[in-house]
Amino acid sequence: MVDLTVLKKEITNCKVCEKAMGHHARPVCAFDAKSKIVIIGQAPGTRVHESGIPWHDKSGENLRSWMGINETTFYDEQKIAIVPMGFCYPGKGKSGDLPPRKECAPLWHGQILDQLKDIKLTLLIGKYAQDYYLDGRTKRTLTETVKSFEDYLPEFIVMPHPSPRNNIWMKKNDWFKKDLLPILKQEVQSALH
Repeated sequence: MVDLTVLKKEITNCKVCEKAMGHHARPVCAFDAKSKIVIIGQAPGTRVHESGIPWHDKSGENLRSWMGINETTFYDEQKIAIVPMGFCYPGKGKSGDLPPRKECAPLWHGQILDQLKDIKLTLLIGKYAQDYYLDGRTKRTLTETVKSFEDYLPEFIVMPHPSPRNNIWMKKNDWFKKDLLPILKQEVQSALH
């Protein structure tokens, strides 16, 4: 059995991608052996890279609102594990942040998830997490995958990224707030109690 303190220290000190990224590595994740919900998102943005606090930005505010929980609950590692596809800020691309580094998930996810024996709910946020964990079961587009969210229950809840950049998507897809978010909130409460 892996010691979680040792595992967290190994992740914190990871420099596997540093040369390729062109900036210093600052892996960001949070988990505990007693975590009930695991959030698998994309990668930290610039604000999270600076603070070292996962989802400590507008996207995090939106995600907590979607889940129906406050910051205290969200940052309680015995309740919520945060295991992104890429643990470090990947850098800027032409139209936003670069994709998560491909090294992180194969290197760390198995070791982390093997220790989380009490997980009741897994949230797959965005296309990178969905492609990795749904193993060929995604639909043609992210919208179609999220619209078919019931196909992945109870193992996963699939969602778009809660970035404010997705506000236009939210307006075009009002079924998300009407159909998926009530189930998400209900599943979150059930997993936490």
